[in-house]
Amino acid sequence: MAGSTVRWGILGTGGIAATFTEDLLLLPDHEVVAVGSRSDGSATAFAERYAIPRAHGSYAALAADDGVDVVYVATPHPMHFEPARLCMEAGRAVLVEKPLTTSAADAEKLTAIAREHGVFAMEGMWTRFNPLVRRLRELVADGAIGEVTSVYADFSVAAEFDASHRQWSPDLGGGALLDLGCYPVSFTWPLLGPPATVQVTASPAPTGVDANTGIMFGYESGALALLHCGFAGFSPHTATVVGTKGRVDVAAPFYRPSVMTLMRDGAMPEEITADVPGHGFTFEAEEVARCLRAGLTESPLMPLDETVAILRTLDEIAARFTERFADRARGGAQSTSTQP
Repeated sequence: MAGSTVRWGILGTGGIAATFTEDLLLLPDHEVVAVGSRSDGSATAFAERYAIPRAHGSYAALAADDGVDVVYVATPHPMHFEPARLCMEAGRAVLVEKPLTTSAADAEKLTAIAREHGVFAMEGMWTRFNPLVRRLRELVADGAIGEVTSVYADFSVAAEFDASHRQWSPDLGGGALLDLGCYPVSFTWPLLGPPATVQVTASPAPTGVDANTGIMFGYESGALALLHCGFAGFSPHTATVVGTKGRVDVAAPFYRPSVMTLMRDGAMPEEITADVPGHGFTFEAEEVARCLRAGLTESPLMPLDETVAILRTLDEIAARFTERFADRARGGAQSTSTQP
């Protein structure tokens, strides 16, 4: 489909579906042609709001729409697996909102389905496609700050407790780790790779999900990553990458940056900027289009095996604080450290 318009279907009609659709409408050679929901009414209302030609009252109907090249799966994360499976088995490419699934096991299954059917699939970790984040990786690879010795990244918000809200509900994939913590972990991964050791401390919400979580990764090189996510207060949302010859400070929000500063030993600080149109989702949409036009079934910027590996580490982190929460309830040990 080199040079052709990419025809999008939107699966889900919630807030993130609306945000992504609005960014697609900013792009040339991208067209939103269909939307699917669990009800005709919701699909029709969304279609009317954005002048989308076709509204489907089921996910299966959207998956079967031959006029769609790629489907953006925008349901809550515990509901990513089944719609993505439906679409891929129908031959539809998918961009699945982060996290791809709520477990590495499910991510492995989706990866196998994508490869079995030869269709494009990618996790919508929008941070990976931001031009400054890509430039940061280039600077590190080129040795601009020497060998990376530490990464700091932080994403916490002040969220009012509501047991029925998806952020706080175990049944809806709630907790700071899956909602926010995946960002600092995914930000760190291309810079330092998989950690050799993982240490975790966390505080529970009344519903049992994590409400305030600190993570420390250790690496064979001696490097460390100190990461934080939570719902307990609004944090700076910045990131810093420190090397033996300098550092890079990524301004807030680090997961959607428009400014970062390169600090090198013996040199003046260098401010690097980028224009981030709309809500910041255009870059990942353009990467999907690039891959489809090139006949790729995975993006080299967010390959499926890396998504699975990150989710495996998130599973490990979650197991540690879940164990701690259970120990606390029993009045037992509080340690959450693990060294795989």
